[in-house]
Amino acid sequence: MRIGIAILLAGFMLSGTSGCKDKSMASAGASKPVTLTLDWRPEPEFGGFYAAQLGGAFARHGLNVKIENAGGATPMWQLVATGQTDFATTAADQVLIARARGADVVALFAVYQTSPQGIMVHKARGFRSIGDVFTNTGSLAAENNTWLQFCLEKYQPVKVNVSAFSGGIAGFFARRDYSQQCFVTSEPILARAQGADPQTFLIADAGFNPYTTVVIARGDRIRSDPEGVRNMIRACRDGWRAYLNDPRAANADMAMSNRDMDAKTFKLGAEAQKPLIETDETRRLGLGAMTAARWDQLAQQLLSLKVIRSAPPADSCFLDGDKWK
Repeated sequence: MRIGIAILLAGFMLSGTSGCKDKSMASAGASKPVTLTLDWRPEPEFGGFYAAQLGGAFARHGLNVKIENAGGATPMWQLVATGQTDFATTAADQVLIARARGADVVALFAVYQTSPQGIMVHKARGFRSIGDVFTNTGSLAAENNTWLQFCLEKYQPVKVNVSAFSGGIAGFFARRDYSQQCFVTSEPILARAQGADPQTFLIADAGFNPYTTVVIARGDRIRSDPEGVRNMIRACRDGWRAYLNDPRAANADMAMSNRDMDAKTFKLGAEAQKPLIETDETRRLGLGAMTAARWDQLAQQLLSLKVIRSAPPADSCFLDGDKWK
């Protein structure tokens, strides 16, 4: 199912792109409550959304947004596709999988330009690259996700023993030959705080780099309320700009719901993710921007892995905000 993105973009431009940033830019129905469901608990990876709420960016753009958090195993694109939530966050590979299965979901805003997904190992092992994780003996705790499939195919012969990942970092302290999946903005920081000396490798360094923490919506929402969707993207951009400039207020708010992270950990996480969010490309195109070339590359990788049988056209997967911001 493909959305006529060119038509949608034309609708956006006709609806006005004067740069007005107050409630006057909102559509008449924009004050209707909408839900943004995040695919993990409150952590710095979502800081810009909380900043948009606390700082009034959602309200300034005529939006009444309720932020909810889902469990890690929740299929976010299915929640959106079935109308159980208005907006949600997921990763770009999941959007491609969803559209390949006929689900009408579209990416609107990509927080992470470089995926924070990584692997955490004990520094004492002396690994020099991510490939060393797979070509040496030991144990790797990881979910059976697309990035893992990519690495298992790329780094042959695989000698590491892959086991299920149950969350947390307790296993990391039990064995010196143990490595685990992580977000480089989270688990390594927690491990260092508890006395470990972790070394991290980004999955992106292996050549697999899907946009991550991507806001998605249904295609019918984009068609029926293009101005409201535009305002959502603009509010997200404003919120993330505010969070990157000063994360303290949003961190304090998130800490009220996430007692596993103290103020220092929130601060370090916010600092660690900055170069993954703001890049030369986003400085040119704007925070959250995406390109067709990146979507095409990812689609071809998923085809090669046989994760999808056919590649959805790139322009059906995302809205090119640079054309109408």
